[in-house]
Amino acid sequence: MHEMSLMGDILQLVQEDAYDKGIQKIEKVELIVGEITNAMPDALQMAFDILRDQNLHLFSDNAELVIQLEEAQASCVICGMEYKPDQKIALCPNCLVPSGKVLSGESFQVLSYEGSNAQ
Repeated sequence: MHEMSLMGDILQLVQEDAYDKGIQKIEKVELIVGEITNAMPDALQMAFDILRDQNLHLFSDNAELVIQLEEAQASCVICGMEYKPDQKIALCPNCLVPSGKVLSGESFQVLSYEGSNAQ
């Protein structure tokens, strides 16, 4: 499950930024996860829950993870049709050529986090 590693990296980045800003307890982390990133939201949530419970010094008691799903969208560079791909390389449903340019659905980033100075 690579989501555990991904979440560990995300929380490390959030922790470093929070430390620089004097934030002592993380209360909320918000991510954008594209449909074709190969990151499973349920597995990310489970990884967050495990890491939160292992790092109580970093998180408030009710810390939460919010995941915004980014819908996948592609455009065929041959016929121009826009369609919803089910993977990064997908056949255009109109001309049946794997020539789609992904427009959205590949994002994987921290949108924001919230925290407080309370111990």
